[in-house]
Amino acid sequence: MENKEDKHLLSLLADPATRERAFSSVVAEYSEPLYWKIRHIVLSHDDADDVLQETFVKAWTNLDKYEGKAKFSTWLYRIAVNEAIDFLRRSRNATALDSPEAGSVVRQLMADDYFDGDEAQVRLQAAIASLPDVQRAVFTMRYYDEMKYSEMSKILGTSEGALKASYHIAVKKIKERLED
Repeated sequence: MENKEDKHLLSLLADPATRERAFSSVVAEYSEPLYWKIRHIVLSHDDADDVLQETFVKAWTNLDKYEGKAKFSTWLYRIAVNEAIDFLRRSRNATALDSPEAGSVVRQLMADDYFDGDEAQVRLQAAIASLPDVQRAVFTMRYYDEMKYSEMSKILGTSEGALKASYHIAVKKIKERLED
């Protein structure tokens, strides 16, 4: 699955003399796209920044474990999505929409300097936030990133059929929530 660019990058990452500089270029190239992938899942700018940092720390510490079975970028996206889902699981009580703080997502989005949406966008984000973690990840990858199920399958490590089902269930839940 490795391409020429991945092979070159991996050779730079394997060499102690060029490892830090090569990883710095990885961080520069992937920071923004990974940030937005994470941001769609965790919603908050500060949380997305924290998860992004954890993603790069995990990638750096696990460089030796990258086997080249998928593209390097896919490996990074998998780490990012898994870190975002783990973050949501760790903070479930604080961000659960069924909790007494149910309006917290809406308040959080409206107070966020990085969010420039209107009321419809706020309602959509609140509906997305109400989804279970994996459904939220699948929905955001498909809806926002227009990612193919085959690529999502590599990132999430599950079948395309299961991802299609998760996406369609997520869409149904979002529609129901928006109709309320």
